[in-house]
Amino acid sequence: MSDEIIGHCWSCGQALCIPDYGRETNCIGCGRPTRCCRNCRHFAPGRPQECMEPMVERVLDKTAANFCELFEPSSPTADQAPGVSAPEALRQAAEDLFK
Repeated sequence: MSDEIIGHCWSCGQALCIPDYGRETNCIGCGRPTRCCRNCRHFAPGRPQECMEPMVERVLDKTAANFCELFEPSSPTADQAPGVSAPEALRQAAEDLFK
C-alpha cells in the first residue's frame, strides 16, 4: 500500500492516501465519507448534476458515500481553505478588495 498523499478531505483538509478512499471509509479528521462527490475532481457546482461528466448517474447527497465509477480524488488548491467552494472564495476575495 502507498502512503503517498493524493488528495485532501473537502470538509477538514485532512491529507488522504489511496486506502483512505474506500467506499465505506471515513476521514480520520472529521469522520465524513471520503468517497463522495465533494471529494471528486469532477465535482462542479452550477453544472448539471453538479458534475463535469455529462453521462454521470444523479447523486442527490454530494457529501454521502456513493458508488460512482467516475470518482477521482481531488485536492483543494493551496490558497483555498477546506470546506470553501471556489465561488465563495472568489466572492470573499472581491469583498476583501474593497475593505
